[in-house]
Amino acid sequence: MKKIAVIGLGLIGGSLALELKKTSWATIYGIDKNSDHLKRALELGIIYKKADINIVKEVDVVIIAVPVNITPILTNQVLDLINDNTLVFDVGSTKAAVCEAVKDHPKRKNFVALHPIAGTEFSGPDAAIYDLFSDKVNIICEQHLSSKEMVDLASKIFEGLKMRNVYMESAKQHDIHIAYVSHLSHISSFMLGKTVLEIENDEKNIFNMAGSGFASTVRLAKSNPDTWTPIFLQNKESILKSLNEYIKNLKEFKQIIENESAEDVYAIMQNTNRIKEVLAGIKN
Repeated sequence: MKKIAVIGLGLIGGSLALELKKTSWATIYGIDKNSDHLKRALELGIIYKKADINIVKEVDVVIIAVPVNITPILTNQVLDLINDNTLVFDVGSTKAAVCEAVKDHPKRKNFVALHPIAGTEFSGPDAAIYDLFSDKVNIICEQHLSSKEMVDLASKIFEGLKMRNVYMESAKQHDIHIAYVSHLSHISSFMLGKTVLEIENDEKNIFNMAGSGFASTVRLAKSNPDTWTPIFLQNKESILKSLNEYIKNLKEFKQIIENESAEDVYAIMQNTNRIKEVLAGIKN
């Protein structure tokens, strides 16, 4: 890889640019509709050069790291411009919409639908960091619709970032599962923050009394609404299903507290402690 274009210079796009500068020695071109983001990415050394979308005609890899509502149209535009040997991938948190949008494109084989599961609650070029992807999972969807060469190159790129590649045949299945393990946790965090802000009138009490448990649980509520609004709406069907299950459990827990059933409260928490073993297994 001699030339790489990164479209969208926020947390994920910026962090990928930083890592690929280090691991590939490629020239990194940055594209972003926000001129301040573009200027800042250049100042921080995240990219080597500013560019517009026409640069994709000349590069070896195009990384699309924009909000998911923009991704389907933009990916088609990029595929229209690239040469036959260029790899294109997006890093969005939903996959079904973009896969549907490009399914009939003549250069569909150049596109790899993937999702590196990594991030923080911060956004913009200043949020970009090294080692964001280390020891995390990268999901590659619908590999059978991409050429073997493109899938192999994409896999190697993320292996070089110390990620573990996992392959899923169905983009829709990806969106269903990610609604539970990622999107629902963000909604829970936003709603916890909203509830506390509405009930606790004195913000000093929040600052003075909030412990590490509250801080860690509400951390995701600091995430960028520009990123997460389109994710929630694009994955509406799966998110609503996960929310219905979550609300059912909340109502059940509320009921047993109202009934002062210590045995049931204890049993639910004890059974849920099993999540420790599940997460430990994932890390191992």
